[in-house]
Order: sequence, then structure tokens, then C-alpha cells
Amino acid sequence: MILIELFISFMKIGFTSFGGMSMIPLILEEMQAHGWMTAGDLTNLIAIAEMTPGSLGVNCATFAGTQTAGILGGIFAVAGVLMPAFTLTLAVGVFFARFRKSSAVTHILRIIKPICIAMILNVIITLGRDTFFPGAGIDFFAIAISAAAFVMLRHFKLGIPTVIFTGAALGLLCYGIL
Repeated sequence: MILIELFISFMKIGFTSFGGMSMIPLILEEMQAHGWMTAGDLTNLIAIAEMTPGSLGVNCATFAGTQTAGILGGIFAVAGVLMPAFTLTLAVGVFFARFRKSSAVTHILRIIKPICIAMILNVIITLGRDTFFPGAGIDFFAIAISAAAFVMLRHFKLGIPTVIFTGAALGLLCYGIL
């Protein structure tokens, strides 16, 4: 039964999100609604999904499904998250030439963009609260590492893999693992 629930949950995520970071609030909601993962687990899930090759949705589905129900859980979650993309891509391919210059499509996309931005901001606030303010305290190391990552991306224009590995190394140093 859990395999079907994983498939359906990730199929809903695939049908109601627009890929990439816009999936994260939906994944968080589904994982917490079923009691499969906590916000802390989701933070780890995002970190692993961003560091591994492939799309964020597939990586998240693989990790969450495997954590929840083993290898079969990963397979069912990935099948679920890919089903909408496959279905919609097939439909778009059939109708693309007909609606390519449609003003309705242009207007729909103008509406979707701010919604995606709002969803991403919600994730930033939710995960930021759990990351930077755990319990009743303030995690100054997490704030410093995040600020350093921001500076590396915006000011120095470093690549994302470089920033991820630098952030990981800083995390290992700051938290005393090395």
C-alpha cells in the first residue's frame, strides 16, 4: 500500500509543480502529511538531490522513496514523478504547433511565474527557520555558511558545484566533524 501511496503522492507533485525548486514545498507537504519525513530530513534530501546529477524531482523522489520504502519505494516514487511529465510532454508535442502563438498560453505563463516564486519563498522561509533558528537558538555557523555561499554565487560568480563543495567543507569544519 505504501508503494501506491508514494506513486500517487509523487504523481500529484509532478502534476501540480513546475519542476525544480517549485517541487520542494509540495514534497515537504506530502512527506510530512504521511509522516514519512521531517523538515530536517527534507533539508538533507534537497542537499543530496542538488549534489547528484539529474533533475531535482527525480533525485528527490529517489531519495524520499528509498528512505520510505526501500528500493521499490524509490522506483514507485520516480515513476510517479515522471508520469505527469511524460503525459504532459506527449500532449504538448501533439498540440504545440497549433497553440504556439496563443495569447492564452502567454497569459497563463505570466500567472504561473509569480506563483512559483511565492512557493520558493515559502520553502526558503520554512527551511531557513529550521536551519538558522533550531530550537530556541541561532545557528551562526549556518548563517555564515549561507552568507558565504551567497557571496560566492553573486559576487565571485562561482559555479554551483564549487559553492556546494565549499559549503560542505565549511560545514564539516564549523561543526567539528573534521
